[in-house]
Amino acid sequence: MAKKQFKTESKRIMDLMINSIYTNKEIFLRELISNASDAIDKLYFRSLTDDSVGMARSDFKIRLSADKAARTLTVSDNGVGMTREELDNNLGTIARSGSLEFVNNLEQGKENDIDIIGQFGVGFYSAFMVADKVTVISRAFGAEQAYKWESAGADGYTITEAQKDGHGTDIILHIKPNAQEEEYDEFLDQYRLQGLIKRYSDYIRYPIVMQMTQSRKKEDSEEYESYTEDKTLNSMVPLWKRNKKEIKQEDYESFYKEKFYDYEKPLRVIHQQAEGTTSFQALLFVPGRADFNFYSKDFQRGLELYSSGVKIMDKCADLLPEYFGFIKGVVDSEDLSLNISREMLQHDRQLKVIANALEKRIKKELAEMLEKDRENYEKFWKAFGLSLKFGIYRAYGMNKEELQDLLLFRRASDGKPVTLREYRDAMPAEQKYIYYAAGENADKLALLPQCELVRDKGYDILFLTDEVDEFLMQLLQKYDEKEFRSVSSGDLGLESEQEKSEIEEKAKENKPLFDFMKECLGDKVAEVTLSARLKTHPVCLSSKGALSIEMEKVLNSMPNPDKVKAERVLEINGDHPIFETLKNLYETDKEKIKTYSELLYDQALLIEGLSIEDPVKFSNAVCALMK
Repeated sequence: MAKKQFKTESKRIMDLMINSIYTNKEIFLRELISNASDAIDKLYFRSLTDDSVGMARSDFKIRLSADKAARTLTVSDNGVGMTREELDNNLGTIARSGSLEFVNNLEQGKENDIDIIGQFGVGFYSAFMVADKVTVISRAFGAEQAYKWESAGADGYTITEAQKDGHGTDIILHIKPNAQEEEYDEFLDQYRLQGLIKRYSDYIRYPIVMQMTQSRKKEDSEEYESYTEDKTLNSMVPLWKRNKKEIKQEDYESFYKEKFYDYEKPLRVIHQQAEGTTSFQALLFVPGRADFNFYSKDFQRGLELYSSGVKIMDKCADLLPEYFGFIKGVVDSEDLSLNISREMLQHDRQLKVIANALEKRIKKELAEMLEKDRENYEKFWKAFGLSLKFGIYRAYGMNKEELQDLLLFRRASDGKPVTLREYRDAMPAEQKYIYYAAGENADKLALLPQCELVRDKGYDILFLTDEVDEFLMQLLQKYDEKEFRSVSSGDLGLESEQEKSEIEEKAKENKPLFDFMKECLGDKVAEVTLSARLKTHPVCLSSKGALSIEMEKVLNSMPNPDKVKAERVLEINGDHPIFETLKNLYETDKEKIKTYSELLYDQALLIEGLSIEDPVKFSNAVCALMK
C-alpha cells in the first residue's frame, strides 16, 4: 500500500521527536499507558449502560511486553479499539490547536517543562523518542476486521489490513539501538519499566500487567531457579482514595505535577474524605503560581469530577465558588450518578452539599496557611490575591465576612503585607479610622501630600495598588467597628476640637478668596477650600461623594464611551507661604489669582497622576513666574 504523508505540523513534531531534543524520554510510556486507559474507559463506560458489551470491570487490563532479542516493547489494551478511519485521523494528523505552540516550545529548547507533551495532546508521538519504528494493530469493538498502522518516522505511514484476536489496540515499539550518549536498552528492562509505571501511572484504574522474571529457591534445595509470572505493576487505587497516613508529601507533589502539568510543587495539599448523607473524597491543591490565562475570560475553573472512580467531567465549575477558582484537584463521590448531565449537575443536591463542604475546607486551610506558613501564604497572595478581592466585589460584599480576614494589603510603615486584623491590632487607642491610600504603586503613594499628616500622627496607612481595591473598601466599609477612610476624602479625624474650630474660622474668613478661585476654575472643581490634611505641601486634590479620583481613573480606563468625573476639591494649605501670596493677590491683582489657581490645580493633577488639560499653557505660566 502507498505510504501516506503526515500533515505539515505532525511532520515537524515527528522530526523533533526522532531527533531527540526532548530530554525526558521516559514519559513516552506514561503517554501510551494513558491512551490505553482512555480506550478502556470508553468501552467500560459503555458497558455500564449497554448489556451487549458483556464485560465487567475486572475483565479490562493493560499489558506490557518487552522482548530484548527483538528489541520491541508492546503496550496492549482490550479497550474500544480503532477503525481504519480512526487510525488515520488519530495517528496521521494532530487536530489540537495547541500543537503548534508545542512545536515552538520544543524548538526553543524548553526541555525542562516536563509536561508539555501531555499538555498539548501529542503523547502518541513521544514514542518516536525511543523507537525507530512504531506499529499499531487495532480492532474496533464490534468489528470483524483489524488494521495495522505503521511508521518509521517523518516520511509517512501505511495502513493495511491485519489479524488480531479480540478488540483493543497493540502498540509495538521497535526500540532504537544505543547511541554514544543515549542508553535505550533501559526501556527493555523489566525493573526499569516497573519503576516507570510506579512513578507515572500508579493511579491508572485498570491493572497494568507484565510478565516478570523472578527467582526463588528450589524445593528442598539451596539453589535458586528463575520463573516468570504476570505481575500487576500499579496500585490502581487513586491517591485520593488511599489512607492519608500511607501517603507521603512527595506522593502528593508528584501526583500534582503529573496531573496538572506544573513544574512547581503546590503550596498546600487538601485531602478530604467525608462520610455521611453525602460521602466523597477530594484531593485539592493550592498552586504556587497562576496559569498564564487565569485572569482572562478563557480560563476554565473547576475540579475533575468522578463517580466511583469513573470520570464524569473534566472541569466541574459548580464545585468551586469563582473566587476559589485557582484550586486544582479531583472530587470522587459514589452518591453521584454516572449518567448525570451538566444540566442535572447544576441542580444536584449532593453536588451542592459537596461544594459547600469544599468551600469551608478551602477557607479553613487558607486561614491556617496564613497563620502558620506566612511565607507560602504571601506567595499564594501574590498569585491569587486578586481572585479573593473580586470574590467580595462581584458579590457586592456578600462574601466579605468569609473572605476579609484572608486579605493582605501593603502598609506604609515598612512596606510589608498585613491583614486587616494585624493593622487593627497595631492601631493606637486614639486612632479613629483605618487609613488607606489608593494609587498606581506604593512608591508613588508614599509621596502623596495627603499621607504626610496621617503618618506624622504616628498612624499607619494601607497602600492599595490594585484597580479593584478602592471599590472593595466601599463594600467593606469597616472592620472590627473601625471605618475605612481614604487619606484623600472626608474628615480624617486628626484634629482636636480646637484645631477644627480654628480651621473653620480661617476658612470662613477667606471664603471670598476660595469662591473666587472656584469661579476661576469653573467646573474643573466642585470646591476650593482650606485643607486640614496638608502639612508642608501647598496643595492637593480630594474628592466629595462616593466616587473618588482613583475610581475615576479606573472607570475611565475601561472601554466605555461614557466617562465619569469625581467631584474634585482643590485644597490649599493655610500654613504654606503660597496661601499668604494668594490672600495678598486677592486684594491687589485678581487677574493673577486666576493664573495661580490654574497653576495650583495643574500641580495637584500631576501629584495625583492625572494629565493636565493644556501642558503648553502650564509650561508658559511656570516660565512667566521665573522671569
